Amino acid sequence: MAGDTFINERINGILKYLKEKQKASVEELAAVFFVSPASIRRDLKEMQRLGMIERSRGGAIYNEKADEVSIFVRAEKNAKEKEITASVALKSLPEFQSVFIDNSSTCLALAERINLSYKTVVTNGLQIAQKLSRKENVTVIVPGGQVYFNTNSVTGSMTCAALSKFKVDLMLSSCAALEDGDTYEHSMETMQLKRRAFEISRKRILLVDRTKFALSALYRTCSAADYDAIITNADDSAVAFLRSMNVNVINR
Repeated sequence: MAGDTFINERINGILKYLKEKQKASVEELAAVFFVSPASIRRDLKEMQRLGMIERSRGGAIYNEKADEVSIFVRAEKNAKEKEITASVALKSLPEFQSVFIDNSSTCLALAERINLSYKTVVTNGLQIAQKLSRKENVTVIVPGGQVYFNTNSVTGSMTCAALSKFKVDLMLSSCAALEDGDTYEHSMETMQLKRRAFEISRKRILLVDRTKFALSALYRTCSAADYDAIITNADDSAVAFLRSMNVNVINR
């Protein structure tokens, strides 16, 4: 167990180092972290599997825009922004008895703080399900489907089919990017799942921290105007174009 802790700390250290330097060789990382090149290669192999980095000849490159970046990375990235967005959401959620919560790190930040006693939660996020299962009087349902280790979620056609059997009061979801008044995802599977969750929900709320306004992704999910509300920590100037589309934006 102690060895695992040291390895995890080293992986976190490598990630921070690569984020600052953007790239580094195996020999450079071995010298910085006082371990053998073989240990660094094993660490980089695991980090590549989690979507944290891309391998290069003799080293690694920080993976800034990897498709479906690991939720473990997303939970740490812009963590303060997500917590502020969650705080805004806590004051603005409508009444509900059942809710779909996606596997986004923003929704994870909210799910950990929201009172879900005597409510039913449907989620494709395995980390969210695990955390909520420890709370008393919360019914947690995970629809069947293929498990994706990188995103720690169930996604795909089986999951979409399973979701069709539900009707929930509320959808809490985020997105990979919000661009030109539309929401986008990095993968077709995630886009399809979000669309299906949209269909089974009576009300839909998008939680998006301000960093998503500057990003782009490939697969369009829907218009921002399709949501009952968008909750964000972006300032008024950043969301002015959404309000011009008559989108209900809550940012304070």
